[in-house]
Amino acid sequence: MKKQELQPTEFNEFYAKYLSKVPDNTSLKKGFEEDKETVIKFFSSISKDKLEYRYQPKKWSIKEVLQHIIDAERIFMYRMLRIARKDMTPIEGFDQDIYIKPSGADKKTIEALLEEFKTTRLYSINLLSSISNENLCNIGIANNSPTSARACAFILLGHNAWHMDIIKERYLQFQ
Repeated sequence: MKKQELQPTEFNEFYAKYLSKVPDNTSLKKGFEEDKETVIKFFSSISKDKLEYRYQPKKWSIKEVLQHIIDAERIFMYRMLRIARKDMTPIEGFDQDIYIKPSGADKKTIEALLEEFKTTRLYSINLLSSISNENLCNIGIANNSPTSARACAFILLGHNAWHMDIIKERYLQFQ
């Protein structure tokens, strides 16, 4: 299953900015494996003195961005599972900003955050492997919009690329 198969009717237009970061020929399952290595390498390469940096007051630190990536993966994979299993109950959205403070991300080491990411990603890869391509095409309602199970997964790949680009542009430009 490749990203180029995804149809605009499978996701809310808001997510197009993330999906545009994913090359059309990206295979979903292989993409998750490759993205895992990319995320780990990227966050491991950032100097420890930059990890709590905020480019503006009230913006997330780099550690908090990584925590957000982890939390978003958990939420989108939950959405994917429900939709793939034909649960037609509408799935509510979430307020990403309220998740950060209670996460305690800045109190965690980068090693602990990366371990949390790895564990979450291994779960995601396992879950993806357990769902047929047919069921990945199922469409449900998430955040008041029609969404396919596969769109939930592809969005995550673009979401990670989006945030790594933001870190490069706004956090690390003076490094």
